[in-house]
Amino acid sequence: MIIAVDGPTASGKGTIAKQLAAHFGVPHLDTGLLYRAVGQQVALGGGDPDREADALSACAFPDELLADPILRSEEVGGLASRVSVHPAVRAALFERQRAFAEQPGGAVLDGRDIGTVIAPDADVKLFITASVQERARRRWLEMTSAHIGREDEIPLAEIEKDIVRRDARDINRADAPLKAAPDAMVIDTTRFGKEEAFETVLEAVEEKLRG
Repeated sequence: MIIAVDGPTASGKGTIAKQLAAHFGVPHLDTGLLYRAVGQQVALGGGDPDREADALSACAFPDELLADPILRSEEVGGLASRVSVHPAVRAALFERQRAFAEQPGGAVLDGRDIGTVIAPDADVKLFITASVQERARRRWLEMTSAHIGREDEIPLAEIEKDIVRRDARDINRADAPLKAAPDAMVIDTTRFGKEEAFETVLEAVEEKLRG
């Protein structure tokens, strides 16, 4: 069983994906973390995330980088969005994600192109979304409470502007743009709390699996 969970940043897709994985007892992969690691590796090496050669070289990041909490920072999230536009980077990380999806017993993967590119044959495809304003509010609360990097000093308005910029890059990139797969279930979590969002998604997933 493969469950693909796509959606824009701070839509709640990561939390929902983790909850689904725990509920069904299968592994979970936050594919966005791979791109964040590439973006951070570019920065550590003094490279340019907008230069494909620099971003591709950073795909050889050490595995221990995935455990670094700095990857969750807003700054690194911006770097991830910039390196992800490069087709060579997406190709370099494709097999790693595909192998995770195809492991025995199934898996839950969340990202921006799981249902359209990584696992188009997924048993269940979800596209989790929310308003820009709500996503910015969630991201600001997450980052200020975690005190990661300098997010506690960033105004909410700046995070909202950054989300708009990242959405534009993700939606308009030529290779694997952010979009819902034609057969994905689109769920708007703007007015939901975490538990209500999960209950709504779980009901939809179980109904899909029964069908």
